[in-house]
Formats: sequence, C-alpha cells, structure tokens
Amino acid sequence: MPGTTHDPLRTGRRTRRTGRMLGAYLTAILLTVLPGASGAVADAGQSTGTPRATLRYTESGVPHILARNFTDLGYGYGYAVAKDNICVLADNFLSVGAERSRYFGPDGAANTTLTSASDNLTSDLHFQRINDSGAVERLGGRPAPQGPRQEMRDIVTGYAQGYNRYLARTGRDGITDPACHGAAWVRPITGTDVYRLFYALMNWTGQGALADGIVGAEPAPGAAPVPADARTADRIEAGLDRTLRADGKGSNGIAVGADGAAGSHSVLLGNPHFPWRGAGRFWQVQLTVPGKLDVSGAGLLGTPFVQKGFNDQIAWTHTLATPRTFGLYEVHLVPGDPTSYLVDGVKEKMTPRTVRVQAKAPDGSLTEVRRTLYETRYGPMINRAVGVGLPWNAATGYALRDANDTNLRGLNTWFGFATARSTADIERSLSATQGAPWINTMATDRAGHAFYGDIQVVPHVTDAQAESCGTPLGKELFPKTGLPVLDGSKSSCAWGSDPDSVEPGLFSPKRLPSLTRQDYVLNSNDSPWLANPHAPLTGYPRIVGDVGTPRSVRTRESLATVEETLQGKGFTKKSMQRMLFTDRSRTAVLAAADTATMCAAFPDGKAPSGNGPVDIDRACRALADWDHTYSLTSRGSLLFERFVLKLATVPGGLWNVPFDPADPVGTPNSLKTTNPEVRRAFGDAAAELHAAGIPLDAALGDHQYVVRGTDRIPMHGAPEALGVLDLITPVWDPGRGNVDVRTGSSYLQVVSFTDDPCPDVSTLVTTSQSADPGSPYYADQTKLYSSGEWLPSRFCEKDILASPDLEVTELS
Repeated sequence: MPGTTHDPLRTGRRTRRTGRMLGAYLTAILLTVLPGASGAVADAGQSTGTPRATLRYTESGVPHILARNFTDLGYGYGYAVAKDNICVLADNFLSVGAERSRYFGPDGAANTTLTSASDNLTSDLHFQRINDSGAVERLGGRPAPQGPRQEMRDIVTGYAQGYNRYLARTGRDGITDPACHGAAWVRPITGTDVYRLFYALMNWTGQGALADGIVGAEPAPGAAPVPADARTADRIEAGLDRTLRADGKGSNGIAVGADGAAGSHSVLLGNPHFPWRGAGRFWQVQLTVPGKLDVSGAGLLGTPFVQKGFNDQIAWTHTLATPRTFGLYEVHLVPGDPTSYLVDGVKEKMTPRTVRVQAKAPDGSLTEVRRTLYETRYGPMINRAVGVGLPWNAATGYALRDANDTNLRGLNTWFGFATARSTADIERSLSATQGAPWINTMATDRAGHAFYGDIQVVPHVTDAQAESCGTPLGKELFPKTGLPVLDGSKSSCAWGSDPDSVEPGLFSPKRLPSLTRQDYVLNSNDSPWLANPHAPLTGYPRIVGDVGTPRSVRTRESLATVEETLQGKGFTKKSMQRMLFTDRSRTAVLAAADTATMCAAFPDGKAPSGNGPVDIDRACRALADWDHTYSLTSRGSLLFERFVLKLATVPGGLWNVPFDPADPVGTPNSLKTTNPEVRRAFGDAAAELHAAGIPLDAALGDHQYVVRGTDRIPMHGAPEALGVLDLITPVWDPGRGNVDVRTGSSYLQVVSFTDDPCPDVSTLVTTSQSADPGSPYYADQTKLYSSGEWLPSRFCEKDILASPDLEVTELS
C-alpha cells in the first residue's frame, strides 16, 4: 500500500496514506516548489516549513528526489544512496582517503574498482600521494569549466550532508549490512571526499591503472633497459587489454534515429558492463529541481549525479573508448645523479615527495609507512606499466603523464547532458567541458537524431609527433596500441595544444570523431571506425583508435543484429529489449557448426585432451541442435564457452578465412578444426565439465548462477570471447561451474521517444539497488534480470503517482 514516511529524526513516526489523501498530500508538496505555483521558493538555508528533499520511492526502491534547490537535491541523493549502500560507499571513501592499511592491514586486497593496486598499502600510498598534492582541492576551487559549476558544487555539498545525516540517524551499530555493522572505518564525509572519489574514477585509466608502477618507482642503477622490440610492445599491448578491460569491462550503446525506429522518433539502448561490486555498481535515481533540472538514470556508487540517463527530450549512454588517456616519457638521467634529468641539455631536479600512511600490524598496533616518490615536469616516475617492467636505471627512466589528472570537469559534462534538449546540446556539452574521461557517448532525441561522439580527454600527440619524438620502444608501441612513449630530453616533445581546447595538452573537440545520423550509430568498445558502417569514420589521430582492423566479436554481433532488424520493420522499445536478451553468440554463429562437425568426427566418441582421450557423448548432438544463444535453457552452450575461452591460448590464427576490411562483420571466419591445438582445447573443455560433474549437454542456467542470501539465481549471458551483447564475466569454480559474476550487464536502459510527452522507458539494475542483504532491494532486480524482465521507468508525475509501491519520505 502506498505510504508516506516522515524522517524519524524529524517526527519519530511513520504514517500511511492511501489514494486521494496521498494525491492531495503530494500535490501540496509540488505546489510549494513548481514554477508559477503559489508561494515563493526559498533560497538555500531558509526555512519555509517544507522538506529539504522529498524522496518518492517506486518499484524496486527507485527514488525520485524532489527538492527546491541543488544543495537540497544533493542532500536527498546522499541520504538515499547511503540508506541503500552505506558499506560500499564507506569502503570507497576509505580507499580514496588512503586508510585501507590502517583498518584492513597493508597486505589486504585493494578496492580494485578504483585502482589496479596490488594490495592495500600500494593503494594507500597511491591515493595519499594525490591527497598530499592538493590536486583535488585546487581543481574543486577553480571556476568552471576547469572546476565544477555552481550547481554541482551545491549538489556535492548537499550530498555529503545527506550521507552524514543517514549515518547520524543509524550510527555505526545501527547499520544492518554485516559488511560494516559497527565498523570503526565508517565515518562522516566531506565534499572533498566526494570530489576525491569522482577524481579517482576520472583517472582510473591512467594513474589508477598504473598505481603499482608509481608507488614502486625507485632508482635501480644496475637494471638493464627494457628491450625496445616487438615482443615488449606485444606484452604491453596485452597488459593494456588485461588492465583496462579487466574481466570484460566495457559496454554496448546503440542509438537508433527516426529512419530506423518503428512507431517512434528514436530508440536508445544503454548496456554498460561494469563490476558487480564496489565503485563499479550503479544506483538508479530521478533528480528534480522544478524548472531547473529533471533527469533520471543511474550513477556509479559514490558519484553525486546521473551518468547514464534521460530526460523528456534526450537519452544518452556511454561505452569505454579506445583513446589512450596517458602517455610515457623516457627521461635521460644525469650521470651519477639518478634523481636529476636533462631537458634540452639543462639539468632539472626531480621533486621528492615523502608519502606517509598508517598500517595495522599483526598485533593490532599502528605503524607509519613512509615512501619517497619522485615527480618530473611530466608527472610521477614509474617503473612498471600494465605488468611490464620499465627500469629506472643509471641512464634512463620513465615518467607518466595522465591527461585526466586535472579532470573534475566531468561533473559539468554530465550536468550538461541532464539539462540538454537535443543531441546537439549533448555534443556542445562534450565540447565545452571536455570532461568525458575515457568514454564514447551515444544519444538520441525527440527530433529523431542519433549521435555518436568520441569527444573525450585525449592527449595531444599527433602521428607525426609520435614518429619524430617517439623512442625506439614508442615506435614499436604506438602503431599497435596508440600509447605514446616520447623523448623527455627535448622540450619540443611536450604534448601539443589546440587554441580551442579547454586546457593545454588536449586535442580540440573538433579534431575528434563524431557522427549524427537518422538511422543509427553504435559502439561496443572498438574504435570509432564503424560507428555506422555506411559512413565510416576515418582521419582521426592514431592515439584515438585504429581504422580498417578486425572488430571484436561483440561489435560484429552489434552490427549484424542492428542491420538485420533494420531490414525488417525497424526498432521499437520492445524489440530492442528482446534483441539484448536473445543472448545470441556471434562466436557461435561463426564456429558452432564447425565445432559440432569436428566433434562428430572424433573416433570412438572421444576427443584428445592434455590428459588423454575424453568421452564426448551427447556433446556433438547438443552443439548441432544448439540455437547459438546463451539463454538459461540452452544446451551445449557452457561446453562451447569453456572451449572458446581455451582457444585464447592457442598459438597462431584460429580462422581459415582472414579478416577482410570490406567485410568486417563476416570476417574472419571458418574455425581451423584441423589444428591439433584446437582439437585438444575442445577435449580439455569437455574434461573440465566432467571434473565438475556437469553434463556436456546441461542447461546453462543449471550451472551458471549467482547466490543472493539463500537464493540461487540462474544467469543468462556469456563472456566477452563469445560475442554476446548481454555480456557477463562469470566466476568459474572447477567443482561447480560458473558460481558468480565479476563483471557484466549492469544498468540497462531502453528509451523511446514517441508523440507522448513522457519518454517510454524500461530499465534494470542487474545488481539491484542495495548491497545490504537485509534490504528488500538486495536481489529483486537481479531476479528480474534472470527471468528476462524489465522495470518500467516512471518519469512523469502521473506515472510516479500511479506506482502501486509509492512511498514517500520527507527529509527536513
């Protein structure tokens, strides 16, 4: 039954209101804040007797936050998100506060959704270095666009107040989530903490990804130089993929314009694949300051705003992009002085910074750990990048420059999205703020436009500069990966600038790829080249991405399924939803029939494996009959998944037909089933399932699942290598199968604009709104996801008031 909750700190009571009473009550609230309503809207800090924020909860605990001003809006946001996820948030704030070692010990696991640091001590030293520098505080104090616009400053201030209000209400001992019940590390926060967390997410692909190399950097005069050869470049390329696309992290975005939409003006799919834990979790909300802001969508936990969402005129989403957001400089050291280097023949002294953190000893006492780190004009010294050593020896060393190290501008970017009225406004926000950190943007609007833009933070390193200033390692690495390694001994090798960039060192938005169409644009984490294959994007700098190269199997599936749909009647909201949850595997389309034929040809029904012949009874028929999807009932799909994952280690090419740029969706194809390594991989996969007690033709949902409380929830979808749009990266247990999900489809939205003034939207937070096992919203949307269902989004007032689960909380 609908109800209204007055915050206990205000009245200490809870009342239920039904039907007409509730409608009249909400109307009274709205009359105090809507433009043109009777009564003045109070400025921040004044009291009119109305709530600071009103939280209207609809199905699955989604809050619609209504406030008179932006500070109060942030207040409602901070309170509501803390109510659902206090332990995850507290852990995130503890991490950027550099206090994990103090509470969890130096050797414990770091929060890897914020940094790739190998342990707590490395994480703390990394974040303490940033905190000591005062970078976040300086950026927070700068005027827009370099610093936050006033509305975002107000929201951040309110967010910290709301978070603290919830914590004051419950106290540590009143927290119901066992992950942090009574924990001393749960503490009040400030606006600086909120900025620090946002900043960490902005430079996650630069400093955050290279934390081990920064913290571990120290002179090693006798170390041999890194080989400047193709093998080293290949290792760094693999390390970049492993680190920045960890566990299948990525996204799909499809924006369909008027020419591709059936019965509507446009349709947008947002399908990010993010970690199902920590700062990677999404939380859904609607934010409303009448007359100034009305936006719905989801943000990463700890960020104070919507990052993927929609309003009544536009919808947008993001995918991880290919531009390298950092670069390396090889510095030439002064003989006998490894902390000094030469620029244009002139000696420059590195700046030492002694970083101190507290670490808990085994006996519970605290000890201070000190580490002296060194910085150059380019940035910090580094001795390792994505798993590859970069020695700081007597002659040379390496420094990191991160293009996002001045980026709090993303707050302004997303505020611009939230208030946009067209895809042209989306492009203007991207260009004016240059705050998109490592993401592509896709958007649609009521006018039927479909927009793609890779307008983000990109280091200003031209192809010509990478050639003229590139070191021997850089000349091997840049063509393959777009990662520049430049000669730090020449001032002429500094990153360039364009006059219309927001700040020096970045490419102008005008030099970055974008495309507006009436049919469609899409991206599945490949370069911009085939955002629409009928209008390929080319001519952008190599650091942005490649052109004319093989696309991932997921990109190929995106292009194939969109083109197939457009050959029919075009997209509706429902057909877009069905397309995603069909769970078709492009890898299976390309190779399952070949695999079934190979299986049937094995003598005596046994396949070779690393441990001898393996029984494959029933596997061949299952593969031959398989519909190539990763639905809960599909049979043979789990065996094929384990087989394909093993193919990643098979040396040489896997396909008989090579890649053809003229047919990027269809090629490469035809699996090399005569290759002994391919045949052995199949047998090893079958042996793996036998060892786990899983029939080779088992239904996927019986052995791919997550556990929430006492519920075992089957999961559809598949890992990156299978080319399924609905990507999940499961956790394989050799004795039980896929028993959890590390990364995968997270906040899903399908938005359609029709003649109705209200957008037609369905959403889903696959991890559910709350990480607290005691919450009713801990697993409810996870179960919806399992069954292929969606949540209706309630954006307009009439839809919010019509929710059968409507419940209202006033925050005074």
